[in-house]
Amino acid sequence: MDQQLISLVNKLQDVFSNIGVQNNIDLPQITVIGSQSSGKSSVLENIVGRDFLPRGTGIVTRRPLVLQLINRPATAKPNGADKKEEKVEDAMAKTRVNETNPDEWGEFLHLPGQKFFDFNKIREEIVRDTEKITGKNAGISPNPINLRIYSPNVLTLTLVDLPGLTKVPVGDQPRDIEKQIRDMLMRFISKPNAIILAVTAANTDLANSDGLKLAREVDPDGTRTIGVLTKVDLMDQGTDVVDILAGRVIPLRLGYVPVVNRGQRDIDQSRSIASALEAEKKFFETHPSYASKAQYCGTPWLARKLNIILMHHIRNTLPDIKARIATNLVKYRQELSALGGPMGETNPGSLVLSTITEFCSEFRSAIDGNTNDLSQNELSGGARISFVYHELYNNGVKSIDPFDQVKDGDIRTILYNSSGSTPALFVGTAAFEVIVKQQIRRLEDPSLRCASLVYDELIRILGQLLNKTTTFKRYPELKERFNSVVINFFKNCMNPTNKLVSDMVNMQATYINTTHPDFLNGHKAMAIVQERLNANKPPEKIDPKKPVNQLPKDLEEKKEESFFGSFFSKDKPKRKGVAAMDAPPPTIRPVQQLSDRELMETEVIKL
Repeated sequence: MDQQLISLVNKLQDVFSNIGVQNNIDLPQITVIGSQSSGKSSVLENIVGRDFLPRGTGIVTRRPLVLQLINRPATAKPNGADKKEEKVEDAMAKTRVNETNPDEWGEFLHLPGQKFFDFNKIREEIVRDTEKITGKNAGISPNPINLRIYSPNVLTLTLVDLPGLTKVPVGDQPRDIEKQIRDMLMRFISKPNAIILAVTAANTDLANSDGLKLAREVDPDGTRTIGVLTKVDLMDQGTDVVDILAGRVIPLRLGYVPVVNRGQRDIDQSRSIASALEAEKKFFETHPSYASKAQYCGTPWLARKLNIILMHHIRNTLPDIKARIATNLVKYRQELSALGGPMGETNPGSLVLSTITEFCSEFRSAIDGNTNDLSQNELSGGARISFVYHELYNNGVKSIDPFDQVKDGDIRTILYNSSGSTPALFVGTAAFEVIVKQQIRRLEDPSLRCASLVYDELIRILGQLLNKTTTFKRYPELKERFNSVVINFFKNCMNPTNKLVSDMVNMQATYINTTHPDFLNGHKAMAIVQERLNANKPPEKIDPKKPVNQLPKDLEEKKEESFFGSFFSKDKPKRKGVAAMDAPPPTIRPVQQLSDRELMETEVIKL
């Protein structure tokens, strides 16, 4: 029953890891913390009875390792009889060898179905998967590695090994590595259901223990912290940890367990853990300070104690965990229902096809206005596109003043230039075409701007549909793909659309249809201009003494004016007896005032 409880929590941990959620309902777990040199790795390897953790200098554990130990009885005894479950002490003291054993293997959550009977391969996979996430430098990641080890020689137990606390960055380590590790550890140990396994070297001052110091911040009363004292055999002669074990230094409700690990020389010489455990047992049984309490010292007792603590802890917290899961289940079921219910069994192809069909239908409805979702407060969908055409574009075209860039003097100059070497008797058609084509081409800018505004409105409709449609809420990647494809479609359509708009403007500018009913022909324009000029001119008094065929004085002067009279100043003095004829200037520009003839021709062109 107790093993089933731990197995149940393990399954929950696996589920959370699979969906990328880090223990959001505060599962009971034992978190292992300590400084880099405290002997954390050796403690865990002694509990498992195998060499499987990466070794080296610097930060070796760079991601949390969720270590799930499963006690699984051996398949058969040598004599063929069924093997009964061994006592804990017998299992821990059992001789262990480094060669492969068909009853012992490891499995990684990220490699389902793959069994590792060679524990050296487990070490290699931990390093490989760590570097895959964090790179080969000394960076760390909160993304855990889940390792499950099945063996008849372990107690059913779950431990979370966390990176060792460090003070000074070394090598490629980030400058703020101490803060990064501390923040990660705090996220794990600050959860109320986390049991803290604080590992401290016994040959250092307990008051300086990084693990205990961190544990005291989140568990000031020491109710959920258990201390492990390593390197007890390396203490100065005549000293011991009896006062610590008795709770007279830094008391912990769950107490302390002293252990003796393999030294670095033992590890380098590949000393087996079995012999190390035997040496540990002998040390405590023969040491004068610990002999009377030897059964409460060493790795086998630590494993047993952790197993008991974890099972009691799970049993106590199970009702609360069950309530939290039920609450979350209701919340997520409601969210799932709001998203359209379960659709996992649906064929993905048909789902995408139906989504495309629905999307196209809704887009068409948004433009045509055939939808039940009609707003009373603002224009939407196709109505906004209509507004762009009939309001914005209409006003944009009407705001173009054909005479803001072409002045009367410019028209006069174009008239003379278009007539060439023979001054025209009538208003020139060529001048009219030159001027009017310039004005027609000015329609291109507002027309292209109109196309751009319609494009913006289509993108607006797209965004509204993607946020409104239920399927897209459920499948965010499909939503992103839809968004990308439709926007690219619109962008690709903009090039031919802009070319069409430009071509239409150029078509209008290429040929002027002077027979169009709206077009004002030359004779009518001439009559209108003459009528306006006569209306603005005061009637001349008739002198009865003056001959009828005699012209007014001003008209007599006009007769003397040359055809290009307005291009030259009349202030030049006349030289008597000499033909006054100069060479034409390099640049000939007209004076500002127009003659009556030029005024009439200009007005005709403008009309």
